[in-house]
Amino acid sequence: MGKKIVVLGAGAIGGYAGGHMARGGEDVTLIDPWPEHVNYMNKHGLRLDGVTTQECCVVPVKAIHLTEVQALAKGRPVDIAFVCVKSYDTEWATAMIKQYLAPNGFVVSLQNCMNEETVARVAGPERTLGCIASTIAAELIGPGHVQRNVPLGGEEHIVFRVGEMHGRITERALEVAALLRNADSAKATNNLWGERWSKLTVNAMRNGLSAATGLSGKQRDSLPKTRDISLRLGAEAIRVGWALGYRLEKIAGVGAEKLVAAVDGDKKARAEVDADFDRQVAQRSDDQRPSMGQDMRKGRRTEIELINGLVAAKGDETGIPTPVNKALVQAVKRVERGEATADPDVVAHI
Repeated sequence: MGKKIVVLGAGAIGGYAGGHMARGGEDVTLIDPWPEHVNYMNKHGLRLDGVTTQECCVVPVKAIHLTEVQALAKGRPVDIAFVCVKSYDTEWATAMIKQYLAPNGFVVSLQNCMNEETVARVAGPERTLGCIASTIAAELIGPGHVQRNVPLGGEEHIVFRVGEMHGRITERALEVAALLRNADSAKATNNLWGERWSKLTVNAMRNGLSAATGLSGKQRDSLPKTRDISLRLGAEAIRVGWALGYRLEKIAGVGAEKLVAAVDGDKKARAEVDADFDRQVAQRSDDQRPSMGQDMRKGRRTEIELINGLVAAKGDETGIPTPVNKALVQAVKRVERGEATADPDVVAHI
């Protein structure tokens, strides 16, 4: 009998990964707080779209609303629970699903930010696994409809990186990686914290800027001003990551040292970084927006405090200046509070 899997938060990432696992024949139950989304999936299936025909399909899925979670007690206990909610909801979501886990069941944080310690505090470190989704650019664009806006990573770019907090490769990390290969390339990593901070750096460079300016990913990285801010955000985050002792991976396809050198005035490094940005811009659809850009457009709370805010907080702890990240936090919060309209002028002072 296969493992019983639940995905708590069937939005962009949870819906994409969970839908493709279900498409691959796995026993997956999607759990979400949006009634229209749940009802549509149960009636019509989950529509998954991408930039190639092989990704596009409609998958029959099992979906339940948050208020129906107690019904899990009537069936087999949960072997693997993917938590895919917003980072500020991690604690309650983990507490809710923990009680339905099998004796050897565990929780996988498939989220932005650095949430493994929160999951471990609630469920226990022995029940905690982390997973990074690198350059996936998915969006829940309507009830029962998830769209991916960048090409599949394949073996050229490993999208899902699964790791243990202690850094050793385990059978369950390999198992989760195998499950996620239903959606795209995946591996087990012995560098969870380095992978996490590297992804956090990418999000710090992109998400808040799109939220504050209203720009798509393609627009944001094409304009000289916002590209420059993005690079400075990344350089600050990299320096903080180094101060924390993390072994950083490539940052959006660019070596960390090269990105910092580009910001520090190395013309050759800057030319190479600009060329890589141009390549990525060419691969994105016009509609691609990072998660915080999507949140702002939908009137939802962003994760700015847990991304750029975390960079700033850890910078204060380690003595690394992070003025650009701090300024972006304030800019995004002004837009969130309705004190400013999302527009490039909001970040003109940064």
